[in-house]
Order: sequence, then C-alpha cells, then structure tokens
Amino acid sequence: MALSKELTWRGFVNQTTYKDPTLLDGKPITLYFGVDPSADSMQIGNLAAAMMVRHFIESGHKAILLVGGATGLIGDPDGKSKERDLQSKKDIDHNKASIVAQYGTIFVGKKFEVVDNYDWFKDVGYVDFLRDVGKHVPLRQMMGRDFVQSRIGESGNGISYAEFSYALLQAYDFLHLHKKKNVTLQLCGSDQWGNSIAGVDLIRRVTGDETHVWSTPLIINKSTGVKFGKSEDGAIWLDPAKTSPTKFYQFWINCDDAGVEDYLKIYTMFGQKEIEQIMSEHSTNPNQRLAQTHLAKAVTEIVHGKQKTADAEAVTEVLTGKRSIKNIGPVIDDLRQEIACVQTPQDGSVIEALVLSGLASSNTEARRFLQNNAISVNGVKNSAESFEKNSFIDGKLLLRRGKAFKDTALVELG
Repeated sequence: MALSKELTWRGFVNQTTYKDPTLLDGKPITLYFGVDPSADSMQIGNLAAAMMVRHFIESGHKAILLVGGATGLIGDPDGKSKERDLQSKKDIDHNKASIVAQYGTIFVGKKFEVVDNYDWFKDVGYVDFLRDVGKHVPLRQMMGRDFVQSRIGESGNGISYAEFSYALLQAYDFLHLHKKKNVTLQLCGSDQWGNSIAGVDLIRRVTGDETHVWSTPLIINKSTGVKFGKSEDGAIWLDPAKTSPTKFYQFWINCDDAGVEDYLKIYTMFGQKEIEQIMSEHSTNPNQRLAQTHLAKAVTEIVHGKQKTADAEAVTEVLTGKRSIKNIGPVIDDLRQEIACVQTPQDGSVIEALVLSGLASSNTEARRFLQNNAISVNGVKNSAESFEKNSFIDGKLLLRRGKAFKDTALVELG
C-alpha cells in the first residue's frame, strides 16, 4: 500500500501542508520528528507519533529523530495554563539519555539519525538569534497563538518571555535541519501543529524554500471521549520503572472494544489483511478479547521485547485464573511486583491477610466481605475465616476481593 493511503487507513492524518499527499509516495525525502525531554520517558501518546514515523521509514524516507536538549530547558507552554518549573541541565541530560534509549528500542533495526538541538543552540548568540530568527517572525503571528491569548487574558496566569519565545526555538530547529541536512518535512502530534507551522513560515521567509508538516491526531478513547493513554495509576509510560511491562500489557488488554481496531492500526505494524482477520475473529466472541490480546502482545513486544512480554502474559494469566501459580518459576518475582504480598502460617487468618494486603480496611470490613461472598481463594469463593491447608499451591495462594484482578493479593506461607 502506498504511504499516503497507509497513513489515511491507519488514521495518521490530522493536518498537513501537502496539497497532494501522494507526493509522499515518490522519491525519498528527509524528515524529522522530535521529543522534548521534559520527563525521563515517553508516554504512549509519543509512541503513536513514533509509530507513524516507522511507516515513513518503511517507505524509504530518511528519519532524523530529535531530542530537545535546548527546548527542554524552556518547556513548551502550549496547552499549559501556567508557567512550567524549569528543570536543571543535569536533569535534562538524564532525560535525554532515556529518550534516546527509547528511540533505539522503538526503531530497532531501522535506519535513523539522532540529533540534539542543544548542540546548535549552545553556540548561538542572543543578538545573532534576534537578527537571524526574530527579524523574520511577525509579532502578530506569535500573539495570535491560542495559548498566548489564554495566558495573557484577564483570567490568565501570564507568560514569561522565555515560554513566549519557545515557538521560535522549535522553528529554528526546522530551519537548521533544513539547511544542514536537507530536511523538508516535520512529523508531529496535533498539539505541535502551531510550532511546526512556525518553522515552515520561517524557512520560507529566510530561504524561500517550501517545506511541509504532517501531523497525527490526538488519540481519543471512543468509550469515554477523553484523551487515550491514562489508567487509574496515571499516564502509561514506556519506561518499565514507571509502568511495569505487566501493567503496560494489561493496559492494552483492558482497551475498549469501540477503539481496539483503531489502536491495532496505530500502535502495531499488522497489515490491513491481518487486522481485518483479527477483528473478524474478535467479533464472533468479543468476551474473549482476542483483538486486545493481539494488541497487547504486539505493542508490549515493541516497547519491552519478547521475554518481558511473555512474562507479562504469564502474570496476567495467573491473575485472571487462566494459569495456576504452580511452577510459574521466576515469574513469581514479577507477580510480587504487581500485587500486594503477605505472609501467613498454614492455618492463618483470612481476615488478617485481607487487612494486611489492603483488600479490606479493617477486620469488620473483612468479615463483611466474607459474609457477602465477595472473597475468593485461587478463584473459588471463600467464606471461611481461616486458610485451609490444601488451598496453598507450592506454599502460595491468590486472595481476591470481587472480580477485578487488581484487587488480588499473593499470600505465602512464612
């Protein structure tokens, strides 16, 4: 499938300066995509745009991946209602290294170049910047930005000169990469459209050259109508220290039916026929969550690799009762990281275990759960206040309140 059609089918089209998108189907071009190191990990919102970049690479285009060492020191004000707290150069350097490592994971086996805009900004003098950049940027254009108007209005919190000038820095990135590496296209998320267009306009004013922007839409959870990528615990990060591979896998397993086909198109490299086949099989029995299972495995493998994905699958199968905790080997360590763990003697108190694990707030509440048949041991309803010897498998059992596997605790003999 031609790239322009592929992008449309997958839902990677929001706004673009191309009047004829089929130009992307012609000879190779050099493009860039950037992430500011405001945190030491990307989130799955960044991953969506990165997956779009992969399709450009697959189609033969050259990709330059930028990490914003300079722009990260200021922080993009777009979408923010108040001034950001500045991070130290040391923190930004740490974040940069993490983002670059994640580039290496997402684009493993692909050809790409990584650049850091700090490398060219660190030697740019203030007067030179005003002459070479500021002179070509109309103040009207900058003042017209929605986030500027919201910040300087009567109910706004104001905006510093630094954040006001952020768009100039990103525009200069495009100009610099155009001059030095013949970049003619910036790929971005929909929230970066304004900053990216500023670069196109700056290049036109300075060099007279035509360049372009292609943005991908914000991913929306169709069931809730809100931004996709949040869980009860907050954002879904690519860093396993922030979102464990198991929680990452389970996030995708729990995706809504209404949006799962879109997520397969955006977050995996499955082709059109593969996705159609998956959705056809899924529709025969949606309760089996076949589409979500394919999605979870594919995305987790991209971000965390095959072994961590297999471990996440095993932990999830234990928590959902599809696999016994018997002989699960080293995966038990992953299980301990995901749920509360308590120790008990062989005839220990179920009530005490419920309270110690946080599944009940008090002995009284624990007894009420037991009386209401809300507690299960290894998937079997339990009303006894003491554990039975045969409930332990290799010295372990799973204690659960209700149906959600997040409300599960591992109880071990000790």
